[in-house]
Amino acid sequence: MLTKYNDFLISKRVNTDFRGFEPTWIPDFLFDFQKELVVWSIKKGQAAIFADCGLGKTPMQLVWAQNVVEQTGKSVLIFAPLAVTNQTVREAKKFGIGIHKTRNGKVHKGINITNYERLHYFDQKDIAGIVIDESGIIKNFAGKFRQNITEFTKDIPYRLLCTATPSPNDYMELGTSAELLSNMTRMQMLGMFFTNSGDSTQQWLLKGHAKKRFWEWVATWARAIRKPSDFGYDDGDFVLPKMGIKYHTLETPPIRGYLFNVAARTLQQQRSERNRSINERCEMTADIAIKANDYHLCWCNLNKEGDLLEKLIPGSIQVAGANSDEEKEERLEAFANGEFKVLVTKTKIACFGLNLQHCNAMTFFPSHSHEQFYQALRRCWRFGQKRSVTCNIVMTDRESLIVSNMIRKEKQAVEMYDQIIKEMHEFQTNKRVVKKVLPEMMQLPEWL
Repeated sequence: MLTKYNDFLISKRVNTDFRGFEPTWIPDFLFDFQKELVVWSIKKGQAAIFADCGLGKTPMQLVWAQNVVEQTGKSVLIFAPLAVTNQTVREAKKFGIGIHKTRNGKVHKGINITNYERLHYFDQKDIAGIVIDESGIIKNFAGKFRQNITEFTKDIPYRLLCTATPSPNDYMELGTSAELLSNMTRMQMLGMFFTNSGDSTQQWLLKGHAKKRFWEWVATWARAIRKPSDFGYDDGDFVLPKMGIKYHTLETPPIRGYLFNVAARTLQQQRSERNRSINERCEMTADIAIKANDYHLCWCNLNKEGDLLEKLIPGSIQVAGANSDEEKEERLEAFANGEFKVLVTKTKIACFGLNLQHCNAMTFFPSHSHEQFYQALRRCWRFGQKRSVTCNIVMTDRESLIVSNMIRKEKQAVEMYDQIIKEMHEFQTNKRVVKKVLPEMMQLPEWL
């Protein structure tokens, strides 16, 4: 009885072990904080690096992958968003690291890279390591995809997740990451550390007594960093340029039945307002982009907006959902290379992973999604940007509540990002050793 009960407790114990190996190659082109992250992730074997935009996730994951190749003599596969594959190939060439771009399921010896959409072509049997680039994007796919990629990775010995600091109010994202690393399932995480605060399954709050243990657990498999000084290093050139947000408000005629305009409150009213003001908003956006006479990003939400903007702005190129994966990649690459001055696209298509530092201005239609706004902004506003960045919010007077919600979420996100770093700092630096996480072994009383 005792043995069986002890075995049961052992089966529930969280994986905090190091399953990797001593690195064989840590190149000088990595910054000191990058070296620390790479060495830790290689020793860990199955790890996540939550590093803010521009901190060098690409060179870190390439060095990690090269170490796995040299250690195992087998292949590593990197999954990345559209167009980020070509960007990664360019980075690898710059650092002298060999990489193969593959699309049809063929895996070459060494480092390989492909798009998320190509997952079903590949077989994990010949893969020793996998890198999930921009892993935060996974939660935007359908549940079936999350299941498939979790199943795909579970028997691969070495795994690395890379993304910017995860959504601070989205604990499900942390659960998805832990599950991909075979650390703990999302449901186990919720049961151990959280309580449900309402009728919705999304209303999960950290248990008061479990807060410290939760972040200690996250620190056993992840490292979070927003700037080098979070790890005790000099920030040096890793300082963000100035960024300004300009609001452009269109006064629209009152809707039918009203003497004057009132704020759209319900989602249905907001959708209706968005549709009835397409022409006016797109004309103002086109005017801003044309007058700027420089590289410009136009983020839209609707197909009609994208089509009209492409028509109104000379020399622009649109990347739309109707384009094939090859067309999307080709057009995003063309803008990144400076072949077109203005890119028109949706946040859900191009807001993850791309480095568009040659551009320092954009227009954005208000949205309730803080993550999409944040990621869209960080395509230009990132470490390494040499100019100040301007984001133009184009809205109607009836969309004031959407903008207020955006501002509230941004303020909350900054506070919570700071809290994540603060909570994890004690556990993710070398100042102390993270202990094994619950449950601890217990002794049964003699009378049992």
